[in-house]
Amino acid sequence: MKAIEISEFGSADVLTLTERPQPAPKDGEVLIKVHAAGINRPDIVQRLGKYPPPPGVTDIPGLEVAGEIVESLSEQWQKGDKICALLAGGGYAEYATAPGGQCLPVPDNLDMAQAAALPETIFTVWNNLFKRGALKAGQVALIHGGSSGIGTTAIQMAEAMGAKVAVTAGSDKKCASCRDLGADTAINYKTQDFVEELGENSIDVVLDMIGGDYVPRNLKVLKTDGRHVSIAFMTGAKTEINIPMVMQKRLILTGSTLRPRPVEEKEALRDEILEHVWPHVEKGRVVPVIYKSFPLGQAAEAHLALEGGEHVGKIILQIT
Repeated sequence: MKAIEISEFGSADVLTLTERPQPAPKDGEVLIKVHAAGINRPDIVQRLGKYPPPPGVTDIPGLEVAGEIVESLSEQWQKGDKICALLAGGGYAEYATAPGGQCLPVPDNLDMAQAAALPETIFTVWNNLFKRGALKAGQVALIHGGSSGIGTTAIQMAEAMGAKVAVTAGSDKKCASCRDLGADTAINYKTQDFVEELGENSIDVVLDMIGGDYVPRNLKVLKTDGRHVSIAFMTGAKTEINIPMVMQKRLILTGSTLRPRPVEEKEALRDEILEHVWPHVEKGRVVPVIYKSFPLGQAAEAHLALEGGEHVGKIILQIT
């Protein structure tokens, strides 16, 4: 099969189209003929040599796909089923394997490219904003990186669940796109200070992918009993926080990674997503935002588009 490999760690041009053996599913897994794959920032970090795949996982990048099952060793799925799947790796290829418990049915209202944009973002947002962050209807979430794939999904999921949403984004145009998706407040972080705009003690949950000096500012805007959830640290992995503020406001600081977690935990998340989120996807209340698609052989160009930062929503590899 054709696949993209990381020939060496470095810039986008290390992504090379090559031939690899077609993978074989293990017990409980399915073999997917991949139609489309999502591009995610962890793929870039892996390409740079800073995010190796878990032991036993292919070095082919790619954490989410959509396609058709061509072989099933899972009792949950049959040959011919159209699914999208969360992977630990291997998505940038014509075929990929996935545990049956990490697959979701492609809704009738979505095409394969749209379906491929969902698993990584929905698993991440559900696990962090709603489970760890415990966001409830009527509460207010602050989502940094509102125009990213995670952000555009989080806005829609929070709105669908009855919460209010504030976001930060890097241009007035991106802020307008976030408001169009359902954000109540959108702040251009290049021209506005989100603490001043929102006010202290105004937010129930912060979903933070920025890290660095954003963290102490996030703590200021959190209400008493607020929750701060870290999912990335684009501007820095270390910061200083005011511990008395954490104590006085009874704040919860948490976060998670998804890729290394056991299949059983991911399947439990999948089951919750099927119950609580997938009905909103099927009704069109949560719709993936696609910025641009590239053919498999242009994976380097797709990475450059993500690194360029002009996108709103997801970037996709079209494989068939």
